[in-house]
Amino acid sequence: MQADKLKQGDEIRVIAPSRSLSLIRVEQRELAKKKLEQLGYRVTFSKYSMDSDEFDSSSVEARIEDLHDAFRDPKVKGILTAIGGFNSNQLLPYIDYSLIKSNPKRLCGYSDITAISSAIYSQTGLITYSGPHFSTFGMLQGNEYTVDCFNRLMTGHESIQIRPSDYWSDDAWYADQERRTFFPNEGPYIINEGDTSGVIIGGNLCTLNLLQGTMFMPDLAGAILFVEDDYESSPATFDRDLQSLIHQADFNKVKGLVIGRFQQASQMTRDLLTKIIKTKKELVSIPVIADVDFGHTTPMLTFPIGGQAKLKADEGRIDLIISESIR
Repeated sequence: MQADKLKQGDEIRVIAPSRSLSLIRVEQRELAKKKLEQLGYRVTFSKYSMDSDEFDSSSVEARIEDLHDAFRDPKVKGILTAIGGFNSNQLLPYIDYSLIKSNPKRLCGYSDITAISSAIYSQTGLITYSGPHFSTFGMLQGNEYTVDCFNRLMTGHESIQIRPSDYWSDDAWYADQERRTFFPNEGPYIINEGDTSGVIIGGNLCTLNLLQGTMFMPDLAGAILFVEDDYESSPATFDRDLQSLIHQADFNKVKGLVIGRFQQASQMTRDLLTKIIKTKKELVSIPVIADVDFGHTTPMLTFPIGGQAKLKADEGRIDLIISESIR
């Protein structure tokens, strides 16, 4: 199931189901709102999005009310999360999934939002989106790729052939918008060759793993997994987290693995990641590629959780196509 495509004049509601919108600087919030308005959208903010407690978040009740209001309001067509965090999985037992199924909207965010996006997909069949937060639209430089991919997926009807960005960055752009560091993008690389297609499942790996053993974990059968992690994920931690996912009962039916770019502080290297992948017999027969433009570096692509992907990795060439429905 997918929500209607966005169009000019549609309302996008900003909610804060993880950390508070108040953590975002005023000027960044204004820039993000302006950018979305330039794309033709109207931007509104949920009632409790600015609330903040000792965890830089708000109560479960407040966050659930904002989430439900955004899906219930017929004027709202798209929903953007303010920022990531650590606690969105607190909300999962309290979400009214029947309300969401009856009022499908385009929910987009990444990192900690993986828990909500995955749970909504698993419980309702509604396609959700791993992509920019509202705060991401407040970036002044190097954001064209992110905005273009988001808008193409949200408004267009064609499949998207994923091309690498020209440059990428891993700096604290929100702290200093003028002094940025960009690196030429060499593009993704192949670890295991193969040719496959399947349902896109994934997002932030350590957050997805929080759903293991619960009713909210998506079915991995027939999936092409898109996974990434942030600077706190060292090679050893990523290895352990990936192994935990591999231990899921239906992992033997996974059809491919697409890994997002690691942050520099993680100290992951191509050689280390290749060794991690090559030590896992469960991955031998499926295509695996890495350094794709998503995760905690910028820019990032938007991909549909519950959508479709075609992946061909052969003789040094990678073809990756994503769509809400590939026929």
